[in-house]
Amino acid sequence: MTQAERPILVIGGGAAGMMAAIAAAEAGARVEVLERNAKVGRKLYITGKGRCNVTNHCSVQEMLAAVPQNGRFLYSAVSRTTPEDVEKFFTDLGVPLKVERGNRVFPQSDRAADIIDALFYRLNRLRVPIHQERAVGLDCQAGAVSAVRTEQGEISCKAVILATGGLSYPATGSTGDGYEIARSVGHTLIEPRPSLVALESEDAFCGAMQGLALKNVGLTVRNRKGKIIYRDQGELLFTHFGLSGPLVLSASAHMRDFSGDSYTCMIDLKPALDEATLDARLVRELSGNPNRDMDNLMGALAPRLLIPVLLERSGISGQRKAHDVTREERRRLVELFKSFPVNICGPRPIAEAIVTAGGVKVSEVDPKTMASKKVTGLYLAGEILDVDAYTGGFNLQIAWSTGRAAGESAAAFWRGL
Repeated sequence: MTQAERPILVIGGGAAGMMAAIAAAEAGARVEVLERNAKVGRKLYITGKGRCNVTNHCSVQEMLAAVPQNGRFLYSAVSRTTPEDVEKFFTDLGVPLKVERGNRVFPQSDRAADIIDALFYRLNRLRVPIHQERAVGLDCQAGAVSAVRTEQGEISCKAVILATGGLSYPATGSTGDGYEIARSVGHTLIEPRPSLVALESEDAFCGAMQGLALKNVGLTVRNRKGKIIYRDQGELLFTHFGLSGPLVLSASAHMRDFSGDSYTCMIDLKPALDEATLDARLVRELSGNPNRDMDNLMGALAPRLLIPVLLERSGISGQRKAHDVTREERRRLVELFKSFPVNICGPRPIAEAIVTAGGVKVSEVDPKTMASKKVTGLYLAGEILDVDAYTGGFNLQIAWSTGRAAGESAAAFWRGL
């Protein structure tokens, strides 16, 4: 095989890998994709609950503000392939889009399959072959990539784009293969950890309220020193292990050090009412129903599963008559409504996380080209890098932006520019 015939090999057929392959092929390079699954885009099928939150309809600055760590590294790539560019890319491929709450962008069909099909057909039109093979390593000569080792054998190449994803949802093929490949050629790994993930608590009341979904509640997360690291309003869910739901997943992205820190989630069960207004409401209920048991009276103020927990934590028996409740007990009850604490002992396993935080150290990668600073001809894109963002389409935007930067740069290298 001559130098000109040696292809760019893209390892990984997910969002970043497919975008990289498309960009490289559009730039005139010979490209082939290695994907361990029978079909490309397996993880895309489950993003956005099967609807695929393609990107966020926002500015570059807003996009980067949604990246809690190493956002500056992404500035060049996101500036070159903006959220607006991504929307135009998919619209031009024949996928109508829509913008929903929080500027989240989805296909109008609400079908992730439409996004995957559009990428797959574009690869076909560009005559990019997709091989079902699992890469296990790289061969290098004189500090440059020369071949990819797979379970079936060795494939000679001019360049490699490593876009294997992280460790989240291993059933989709994200099993950390790319981390070991990068490490084997000299890259440093920041320990992968879960992000956008449910949280575990040892508080017994969580299990007692399993299945209770609370909408329009406030959530404030404090670290061990009492510093507020996250505050928002939305929906959460009590589970047998602790807390889940959109609000909790977003909060988890801010809780980055469970080894050296502990966190408390403070839930505002009545964010529309201040303490004085809530206290007045409680006084009306108590004085208007003086002979009712508290566990019955509380039905007007809280969901059924929450009532015994609120009463127990306030020191009030469910069989107490309303007229027997003291001012101090009423004050504790109001405080609980406004700041219901849940102690967090850690995140759920990384396999359950929406994204993986950590990965290849970004200081070892050129932010303009996504080229490895360790190995000539190696490029990295997507979740394998130590960059992750909050929910709302931002993580897929990272995949599209870094994927296109890697693809265009690898193509320029392939052409000898």
